[in-house]
Amino acid sequence: MPRVLVVDDDPMVCVAIEVCLTRKGFEVTVADGGEAGMRALETADFDVMLIDVFMPHMRGFESIRMFHERKPDVPVIAMSGYAFANTERAPDFLRMTIELGAACCLRKPFTPDALLTSVNQCITKPKTSAQQSKS
Repeated sequence: MPRVLVVDDDPMVCVAIEVCLTRKGFEVTVADGGEAGMRALETADFDVMLIDVFMPHMRGFESIRMFHERKPDVPVIAMSGYAFANTERAPDFLRMTIELGAACCLRKPFTPDALLTSVNQCITKPKTSAQQSKS
């Protein structure tokens, strides 16, 4: 059973993701912020991580960078409503999260299908040679 870590400070988002993924056979661990997510990484292994880009105590993209550094072999899906807003003057947040280690991004609100597609793509994506040598 694939294991998913969800790190988001919004309890409604966490519940929605947990219900959706649990119904599809995933084992889901929810952390209500960056610090709780880091503790979860120390005690369990995960196949994919869904990380909110903007959380209290981990400003900006610090959370994506830190989670990727701790577990570089586990794909990170960056999520945010604000970070990927379609405004003419907005920075390219999508590119920035990818550069910091995210495998892909989800813009809130996202559909269950978009969530499942992203998670499944990350889980089934072939490992890089560096990741394979760690196995």
